[in-house]
Amino acid sequence: MTTKQQKVLGKGVMFSLFIALIFLFSFYGPRPFSLLGPWGGDLGKFYTRRRRLARFLSSLGPYSAAVFMLLQALQVVISPIPGELTGIIGGYVYGVNFGFLFSTLGLTLGSWIAFELASLFGRPLVEKFVAKSVLEKFHFLTSNAGAVISFLFFVVPGFPKDYLCYILGLTGMNLSTFLIVSTLGRMPGTYLLTIQGATIGSRQYETAIVVAVISGVIVFMAYLYRSRLYHWIRSVSAKDVSL
Repeated sequence: MTTKQQKVLGKGVMFSLFIALIFLFSFYGPRPFSLLGPWGGDLGKFYTRRRRLARFLSSLGPYSAAVFMLLQALQVVISPIPGELTGIIGGYVYGVNFGFLFSTLGLTLGSWIAFELASLFGRPLVEKFVAKSVLEKFHFLTSNAGAVISFLFFVVPGFPKDYLCYILGLTGMNLSTFLIVSTLGRMPGTYLLTIQGATIGSRQYETAIVVAVISGVIVFMAYLYRSRLYHWIRSVSAKDVSL
């Protein structure tokens, strides 16, 4: 067995253990619903219909949280799946605290998988998941992937966070640094989505509207000034290189 094969096998074992821990946590966790219910429907419909996905998760009994975390991980690895929807669903089904926790764990797992896939198989694989235009735009990170720069891209709305996991996997960034940066950087947005879902689930519609408006304004401003933000972050990156 070659060194690369041993490396892939070792990481595969780590992923398997992590997923097993997720299911154990879910089984003994705080939200044991009824016994496993019918799956029904296809994955695409679950992702595009909030209430149907919520009912689907609620029907899974003690494995509900584990399946939700795996869905969150999947939407990172398969980036076109709408992560905003799953974030809201987390709060809608599990409430603010556990919804935020489960979303964060799932996103961290997905980010880890994307990072490792890029690290192990390189650009040819990354090009299958990330548009070439995005790769070219963030190519400078492959030569200067500083923790602060990467954190800014994760925390500021409007940048392709899931794609960044693949791009940073092409750099020499340490895995522990990546996990800290990506997890902390995602938290503000994840928390806002969770609150939206939780307030809808508890029928606090006025609060839900306020949170949605605040989130919308933040996203709109980030979109409006996305070019300036991108060039500012890149200028900070260039200064780091000169130092």
